[in-house]
Amino acid sequence: MAIKQISVFVENRAGRLADIAGILADNKIDIRALSIADTTDYGILRLIVNNPDAAVAELKKAGFTVSATEVLGVEVEDAPGGFACVVRVLSDKGISVEYAYAFITPEVGSAYVILRVENNLIAEEVLSDAGVKLITQKDIFH
Repeated sequence: MAIKQISVFVENRAGRLADIAGILADNKIDIRALSIADTTDYGILRLIVNNPDAAVAELKKAGFTVSATEVLGVEVEDAPGGFACVVRVLSDKGISVEYAYAFITPEVGSAYVILRVENNLIAEEVLSDAGVKLITQKDIFH
């Protein structure tokens, strides 16, 4: 149930984020979630979009360094402890989370969390066995 995330290498200079957002908008690519990690000179923009293959192609065509990565998505209760329960399940099985970011869902009371782990298949099994709801790309956009 992996979700395709795109990562874009972004120089830290005015207008680069606007350029990326504009390219996606011009190509009718919808951004549902994003995360930016930065250093002094550059950043990594991680995106969940409705059409990751087109996003990669269009951004590469515009000269950006882009890659696609498979990540996991889970639904958590939108309440104190919702996220803690999920990461505890992984931690108890020795699974480290490299990074995570969250966003709300159209449904009140729940949120989606994107997780990057070393081995998606093992993490999927562990989470499923613990009753954690895994989400798909389709769930995010419908």
